[in-house]
Amino acid sequence: TLHLFERNVELLQDAINAQGYAKTGMITVAIGALCNIILDPIFIFGLHLDVRGAALATILSQGISCIWILRFLTGTHSTLRIRLRNLRPQKKFILPCLALGLAPFIMQFTESALSISFNTSLLKYGGDTAVGAMTILSSVMQFSMLPLQGLGQGAQPLISYNYGAAKVDRVKKTIRILIVVSLIYTMAFWLFVECFPGVFVQLFNSSSPELYEMTTWAARIYMGMTGIFGIQMAIQQTFMSLGQAKLSLFIACLRKIILLLPLIYLMPMFIENKVFAVFLAEPVSDFISVAVASTLFLCNI
Repeated sequence: TLHLFERNVELLQDAINAQGYAKTGMITVAIGALCNIILDPIFIFGLHLDVRGAALATILSQGISCIWILRFLTGTHSTLRIRLRNLRPQKKFILPCLALGLAPFIMQFTESALSISFNTSLLKYGGDTAVGAMTILSSVMQFSMLPLQGLGQGAQPLISYNYGAAKVDRVKKTIRILIVVSLIYTMAFWLFVECFPGVFVQLFNSSSPELYEMTTWAARIYMGMTGIFGIQMAIQQTFMSLGQAKLSLFIACLRKIILLLPLIYLMPMFIENKVFAVFLAEPVSDFISVAVASTLFLCNI
């Protein structure tokens, strides 16, 4: 229930960002975050509600954000106001939205399948220590992925608006900036991980030397192609912004479903060090998918 409520708030926030009210969208995020920070200690420690208190604090924070959003979208400041007569489902609007949203849906859905595949393979070849290392690396990967998603979502309304207005120069400039900034961030993050992998490991592990050692060397392998991954994320978001849902969907499926899932099981068959082979599946998949995405981008933009 909490997750569905949170998603509805995010969708309403997207409606604000799509109109170009970036400041209002940022305030919306800040309101929810600050309320959560304030209410968490009150409910958890002050009222001794523990986990229930954390959930209640989050729900109330999301509720406050939702009220703020609805007040804006039904007021006079919003370009596109929410009206009851416009809330009827219409095929001509729903189907294109579903097509464009299918790519990010698949990306989120396949995360669960990948997690299961990685964990079962690593448990088979490396035991609990390897699974623990994978858990840490999955969290570390979020430091790379989430900012990229934020950059892409911020650029989408700019690209879409200027594309619809036939302002080709602005579209190209925005896409160029998105790719460059995404690449700079991922290269900087990759360089830091390769040089100081232990910094991230220590955030999650402080008691097991064996887990620390395995996660440290595995991080350099698993994150080996993170430096260029920003290109793919930027290209995928660009295709979504331009309404090219099929290309965006293909890129989303390519890395995770077509490449990574089979490689997790195939690579240990050809490499003697099975644990190394499982971790190596990630950078191999990343490299191929970035190459294919770049080729599609150059041929279609």
